[in-house]
Amino acid sequence: MHKTLIVTNDFPPRPGGIQAFLHNMALRLDPERVVVYASTWKRSREGVEATAAFDAGQPFTVVRDRTTMLLPTPSATRTAVGLLREHGCTSVWFGAAAPLGLMAPALRKAGAGRLVATTHGHEAGWAQLPAARQLLRRIGEATDTITYLGEYTRSRIATALTPEAAGRMVQLPPGVDEKTFHPDSGGDEVRARLGLTDRPVVVCVSRLVPRKGQDTLILAMPAILAKEPDAVLLIVGGGPYEKELRRLAYETGVADSVRFTGAVPWSELPAHYGAGDVFAMPCRTRRGGLDVEGLGIVYLEASATGLPVVAGDSGGAPDAVLDGETGWVVRGGSPDEAAERVITLLGDAELRRRMGERGREWVEERWRWDLLAEKLQLLL
Repeated sequence: MHKTLIVTNDFPPRPGGIQAFLHNMALRLDPERVVVYASTWKRSREGVEATAAFDAGQPFTVVRDRTTMLLPTPSATRTAVGLLREHGCTSVWFGAAAPLGLMAPALRKAGAGRLVATTHGHEAGWAQLPAARQLLRRIGEATDTITYLGEYTRSRIATALTPEAAGRMVQLPPGVDEKTFHPDSGGDEVRARLGLTDRPVVVCVSRLVPRKGQDTLILAMPAILAKEPDAVLLIVGGGPYEKELRRLAYETGVADSVRFTGAVPWSELPAHYGAGDVFAMPCRTRRGGLDVEGLGIVYLEASATGLPVVAGDSGGAPDAVLDGETGWVVRGGSPDEAAERVITLLGDAELRRRMGERGREWVEERWRWDLLAEKLQLLL
């Protein structure tokens, strides 16, 4: 029986977009044909207990490395080879190509017939650094397929590969659970709880870090409030940038019109999307291109919820928007451009409805998890 070994440093209960991507894909493969080799989330008692509880609830086998950061060391490679042989796996999926794809030659020698390495945003940054480019080149030569999120990441990563390896690249983005993210996801309850029932709401759901552009939205609020005095910016998520964002809202004079929810459970995210009239995350590229948005699944989740989106132009974010149809792409870091698009959407209910419906259609046509899992199965 064909079985797949998934080798990854990014797997729940460790939070994050890559982790959710891998888990959703794994759940849609035949559980009897999947074995996951992953790092341990935390070494604390609480972390170990949470990891054990999560693993026990999975329909497939999960084997944890004792380290909290799985790297292609000789020890980890031996463990991966041992699992491949023990479980009779004939294919391997590297959840993140760099650096775990460096295990590929050893796993090929041990009997793996198909090796697929998936790239995310960080490999596009690696492709700009000489030493990292060489590692990506080795990974491309040793695997059958390197997958990419969108055209931006493909174009950057391909430059580090041989022409042959670049020609074998296949798009495999994360998907959206359209049954979870939908227009009736509970947004009215969230609005009522927060006292926002009769106010225009611009919502941003994301980790609070500088690249995401919550600061750009705060700086855009004076112009937005000049046209829509009752508007509220609802910032959903936690992260290290929260203190700075709160300070910026106070200094900009819009603190009364900016609400921070902090981190919310994953199960409540669809309702928080639904609490908005417009979704906005004007992300920007930082650190000379090393800190870049790989795709921006939040735009697609917002579209599935029926919201028009305003996206930044960082990296692959524009790949998650049909510009002019499901929303607009603005220059990352430009409060003026963000404000202009948000004001237009808040002032035109018919435009919001039309863009929201088109976004929902697009997700159902192209971005459903089951469609993407079928593609992965074929690659394996």
